Amino acid sequence: MQTATRRTIPFTLPWNDAPVDLRFLFENEKPAGRHGFMQAKAGRMVFEDGTVGRFWGTNFNSAANFPSHEHSEMVARRLAKFGVNLVRFHQLDGDWSTPNIFQFTKGARINDTQSLDPDSMDRLDYLIHCLKREGIYVYMDLLTYRRFRSGDAVAAADQLRNSARPYSNFDPRLIELQKQFNEQLWTHVNPYTGVAYKDEPAIVMTEISNENEVFGFMRDLIEPYRTQLQERFISWAKLNGVSIGKAPVDFSDSEPSVITFLVEVQKSYFNEMRQHMRQLGVRIPIAGTNWFVGGVSTLESQKDMDFTDSHAYWYDFTWTTLDKRFKNKTMLGERDPLFRQLTAMRVLDKPFFVSEWDQPWPSEWRAESSLLLAAVSCFQGWSGTAIHTYRYDCRENVDQIAAPITSEGLDGVAYRGGVFDTFNDPAKFGLFYHAAIMMRRGDVREPDSATEMVIPGLLHDAKAAPLKGIIQHCHMPAVEGASEASKLAVRLPGSPALAARQVPMDVPLIPPEATEIRSDTGELYRNLEKRYGTIDTSKTKVAYGFLGAAGEIAMKGLSVRASTDFAVIAISSLSAAGTVDSDNMLLTAVGRADNTGAEYNSDHTVQFKTGHGPVQVEVIEALIELETKVSGLKIWAVNPAGSLIGQVPATYKEGKLRFSIGGAFPSMYYLIQKI
Repeated sequence: MQTATRRTIPFTLPWNDAPVDLRFLFENEKPAGRHGFMQAKAGRMVFEDGTVGRFWGTNFNSAANFPSHEHSEMVARRLAKFGVNLVRFHQLDGDWSTPNIFQFTKGARINDTQSLDPDSMDRLDYLIHCLKREGIYVYMDLLTYRRFRSGDAVAAADQLRNSARPYSNFDPRLIELQKQFNEQLWTHVNPYTGVAYKDEPAIVMTEISNENEVFGFMRDLIEPYRTQLQERFISWAKLNGVSIGKAPVDFSDSEPSVITFLVEVQKSYFNEMRQHMRQLGVRIPIAGTNWFVGGVSTLESQKDMDFTDSHAYWYDFTWTTLDKRFKNKTMLGERDPLFRQLTAMRVLDKPFFVSEWDQPWPSEWRAESSLLLAAVSCFQGWSGTAIHTYRYDCRENVDQIAAPITSEGLDGVAYRGGVFDTFNDPAKFGLFYHAAIMMRRGDVREPDSATEMVIPGLLHDAKAAPLKGIIQHCHMPAVEGASEASKLAVRLPGSPALAARQVPMDVPLIPPEATEIRSDTGELYRNLEKRYGTIDTSKTKVAYGFLGAAGEIAMKGLSVRASTDFAVIAISSLSAAGTVDSDNMLLTAVGRADNTGAEYNSDHTVQFKTGHGPVQVEVIEALIELETKVSGLKIWAVNPAGSLIGQVPATYKEGKLRFSIGGAFPSMYYLIQKI
């Protein structure tokens, strides 16, 4: 396909296979669990045998967690070929999904959510078996979108939102039901592995409740829960000598005594749930929740947890079924597009994981995100990430991005109708080869020392108007842009210093006027003015962003001059050697990607037509000069089926391999190998 301005080629990633197979790189990592159980030690995920856990992962949402046995075998194999080594089981309990963990098929009315459906569990069991066999680990979600029902004997069941937020954090009956669910799940014996979930080392981490706390959902509390919480507050105030008025307590107010009380409520819930799982025999690291709502109060509440977790999206959630508006803005001109809400939930003495992130389709620029996040995660020493999401269902033979679901939504949420599906998106999942290699191999070097931002308290000083209330990530100028420059974490009030460098949270580490950000190690660089960046390590090298206007981009041993305006060009060694000595390398070149026939308004912020298959990728044209000591390297373009479609002409002179991509035999994948 060719337009007046852009040359494209069809490039639909197969749903059940991968063009290039990375399994040979990680053959010694199979099966998952071979290193023993996961532990949290000194700020890292570490297996029992001392191996550090590094994960590049994806979420499975809703029905994607319950594939047929045949589908499980194929999807596990496909993920392993891309280098993915973790799947987070998300929305197992969402009642909109068919199947879900409580009901395999729709039709019969279920009265309660107190038993696990045996057919659903059989499919989940077999999926775990297949993932484990391929060396892929599991992050197990617990309470995410469970809709409690009248037979669960909970108050006001018909008025509760998904997961009964925020009442599930403090109501005794709701907590009792969570414990019952956890016991059923963790003690369930998988017939395909022969062990209970609690004894399965391929399951490496879990969180108590997804995106759920008592700081962000406290307006318009319903009865009897509001009265229950107020009575608990009155008892707490009397015990602690806190004077309170006679008026009903406003739990959405950031009054110091209210916040102190809510922190204790939240911490009590997390600790009670963690202790219950430990009594069941669950050994793996446990987090409380996994986002930045509630700011440092949410983080403070998790002091006794084993690891912390947070989410980040470059998205504005304005997409509806009738008005498909979306954020079509590049991240690369922003000082801190994704990282401050992550770093603000990280402390140095606990592992940190990113269980959700995305820059969703149909943003033109979404190819910029995968390798940037992988590089920063590796640089920071985070334990890993999981994109949200692989997909919401198990339809086969899908040949387009975001294949429409009837009415284009799930549970009344329009963006669940395909916007977040990534499994066949060349601009995101297509770059997972390099992201997985970087993260799992540790290609990006971690700094030798760290910096802690000192948080003075949970609340802003009352005199510091106009700021008031709980300290949030947006109140931390020190973090803006700094996650790409230095290893960074939060130091909570009363916590000991763990880093030699201590900085106040309100003093920027990256000057507001800065136009460039460079890491302490020199391996990461981003130009905010020209909107491009580089990742320059010995084994992986990447140029990403608006490369066409940047001219020649020089890295150590690699120079790129792109004529396409926006692109990601990545080269990774597929051997133990660096790129200069490797006889086997993968080059990926991708930028814009979309469905055939997709239509938008003039500034690409409103979609009129989703389009159809096949997926089209823009041909990336660039002149590349690669330093190598290996003579006889040949460059082959690879198609979606993994076939070699043609050889790219190249010259080798004075230790440099020179070639152009995007001419004859264009592709997004190129293998550079010695014959």
